[in-house]
Amino acid sequence: MGKVTTGGTMSIDGYIAGPAESGFDLLFQWYGNGDVEIPTASPDVPPLRLSAASADLVQEEWGNTGALVVGRHLYDMTNAWGGRHPMNVTVVVLTHNPPENRPAADENFVFVTEGIEAAVARAQEIAGDRTVVVNGGQMARQALEAGLLDEIGIELVPVVLGSGTPLFADLGAVPAQFEGPTKVVEGVGVTHLRYRVRK
Repeated sequence: MGKVTTGGTMSIDGYIAGPAESGFDLLFQWYGNGDVEIPTASPDVPPLRLSAASADLVQEEWGNTGALVVGRHLYDMTNAWGGRHPMNVTVVVLTHNPPENRPAADENFVFVTEGIEAAVARAQEIAGDRTVVVNGGQMARQALEAGLLDEIGIELVPVVLGSGTPLFADLGAVPAQFEGPTKVVEGVGVTHLRYRVRK
């Protein structure tokens, strides 16, 4: 069974989204500021253009990922990425209300209603020995509180948003401690940090 990770692109003041879900244009500038093109599997997401250091890391981590866990909010906000996630893996969607007129499971999306433990377990079944990535925000908080996470990754960008959504909003299991950083990669407009969860 592979490891379970989470993370997010974060402002220097700790937000993965600004007020009213703003700031993504600033947070994700590093997706388009380099010379290395990385294609995506989504018809709605253009290829990434990363700096060499960021591209090496992203290609390695995408290649090791076997499944994702996201919430219904992100699924809806992205319009299901046009039918296929950019990373070209199956997405487990944790939701109280699966969308109508969709199968309970296909090669692109699996809908789970029984909670974060069930969603991660289903993703691990799909991923096998590869990594399960839990999306940031509420999913990350729930997975950390449940003791399901092995690692977190932060893509730290040089912008201050002032307020918004933190990676682990309203975390009940505090303080939470991490070991590392186990990896530091300096890209253009972003510093990639990796930590192990201390259990």
